[in-house]
Amino acid sequence: MPGIRSLRAYDPGHDLVALRRKFAPQVLVELGSNENPYGAGPRVREAVLGVLGALHRYPDPRGGGLKRVLAAKHGIDPAQIVLGNGSHELLMQLAQVFAGPGDEVVLSQYGFAVFAIAAQAAGAMPRIAPALAIDDAMPRGHHLAALLAAVTPATRLLSLANPNNPTGTWYPAGAFSEFIARVPDHVVVVVDEAYAEMADAPDYASALALLPAHRNLVVTRTFSKAYALAGLRIGYAIAHPALAAVLERVRESFNLGIPALAAAEAALDDEGHLRKTLARNATERAALAVGLRQRGWAVSPSQTNFVLVEFGDGTPRIEAALLERGIVLRPMGGYGLPGCLRITVGTPEENCVLLRELDTLRSVDADERG
Repeated sequence: MPGIRSLRAYDPGHDLVALRRKFAPQVLVELGSNENPYGAGPRVREAVLGVLGALHRYPDPRGGGLKRVLAAKHGIDPAQIVLGNGSHELLMQLAQVFAGPGDEVVLSQYGFAVFAIAAQAAGAMPRIAPALAIDDAMPRGHHLAALLAAVTPATRLLSLANPNNPTGTWYPAGAFSEFIARVPDHVVVVVDEAYAEMADAPDYASALALLPAHRNLVVTRTFSKAYALAGLRIGYAIAHPALAAVLERVRESFNLGIPALAAAEAALDDEGHLRKTLARNATERAALAVGLRQRGWAVSPSQTNFVLVEFGDGTPRIEAALLERGIVLRPMGGYGLPGCLRITVGTPEENCVLLRELDTLRSVDADERG
């Protein structure tokens, strides 16, 4: 298949396993993968330990218990939910089901890399709409009007993220409501909300409220970010029951293991831990952005657990120097942003280490120029 022959695999960033070995016993400051540095709560750990004796059994093939809890949380029918081995699997399946050779998939410039990979793997043609201009109030954010203008009779899928990875940007709820009302019914609109729990801007709102009015809308979520379960790979999609039923046809058997199902249910039952984690993230996100801006670097607005920072021409040197000091950031060259680094919001201690080492690099540069 031509799309597969030219496909480039998803780039997860640095080989963290190798880096951990290299820097051991020193602790690596891992700020490149948008993980939750505070970890899962005690209820999750208890739930996982409680099912270890059942690992010789297959898990619930339908994930019925988790679906019921999710349905109650979101006020929906369990038949609207499809579980995935992370939202990545679901995004790939959506392209597999709704797009193919001769079809088009509309995406945003600086959008999540998996969207384009999924389209190409399905044999469809990605059509990239330009993002908002750098001098806009939401630099590099999704340009909803441009996305709509890119839709043609051949478009079958339109994928975007809110908030967006890797920019951290978001679009207002009212703007999206107007946008999806103008998208033709033959186009399935996928909104990836991997970071939705972290968004606290007054004008942000999930697309979930629009599901009853739009049978062509799909919202994907994950337990990897706010719930700190990245290592267990748990995602889910919410859509009209008929659309969800089509996705179920291609879902891999037993795609969520027993520990993952137990952990997800326990995480949903621990609102206190979630609220504490989100509050810490919001505080540190603001403090990190201020610290970086005070040092003269441009930081994009963010409603996630990371910030996108412009370091300019010296970006590769800064990233490499920090890596030598045991601090991992995410280069953005693969997203067409070679002058930027994406920095995960860490703990207060990790963020202080980062800023301190950046100051050291600036001091070294000043000495060399002097």
